[in-house]
Amino acid sequence: QSEWATQFSRMLILALELKKSIPLDQYLEPMRERAQLENTLHNLINQKIDPQQIEVIIFQKRITKYRQYLFTFLYNKDVPPDNNTSEQAIRNIKVKQKVSGMFKSNNGAQNYATIRSVADTCIKNLQSVLDAFYSIAIL
Repeated sequence: QSEWATQFSRMLILALELKKSIPLDQYLEPMRERAQLENTLHNLINQKIDPQQIEVIIFQKRITKYRQYLFTFLYNKDVPPDNNTSEQAIRNIKVKQKVSGMFKSNNGAQNYATIRSVADTCIKNLQSVLDAFYSIAIL
């Protein structure tokens, strides 16, 4: 219900569209569209917000604090624009907790997390999970 929030949302949508259109070899090149987004962000951060909209003011302050990280995905082809992969990695642990109720010990939880971490890393890097565990076992 805030004009500032609407403008911020539009800016993020444009950034996501730009991410999809950047050729892999041009991430390090200067880009007019990226500079325009940075300029829009600068203007939004410096914009006065109605003191009645406390939540928007708090959000603006948080964005100001972390602004250098907001468009990282536009400068590095390997950085995703969302945190879906992180949430998917956590999902396995939550499903395990729901099915089993809980872990019996902290050591068991730590071992499970280590095994899942290795497996998830292999999957993300298109490597064989079985080969990775075999390599670890023979060390």
